[in-house]
Amino acid sequence: MAHELREKGIADDLIADAVAEVKIDELANAKDVWRKKYDALPKTQLEWAKQARFLQSRGFGFDIIKKVLNTKD
Repeated sequence: MAHELREKGIADDLIADAVAEVKIDELANAKDVWRKKYDALPKTQLEWAKQARFLQSRGFGFDIIKKVLNTKD
């Protein structure tokens, strides 16, 4: 996304703000999707992997998946 905006001549500071906002929204979306399917954080590596695969199949990146599955909120 940032690369495409740079190609269109958008200022770097505006790009940084847009990317940060998208990441926040993506994390919130990932948490919502996860909550609809699971009611508890994984307790074992096997559960963690299963939940991670679920989120990955929904198009979320590994950095977002780690934040969702490693938080207690």
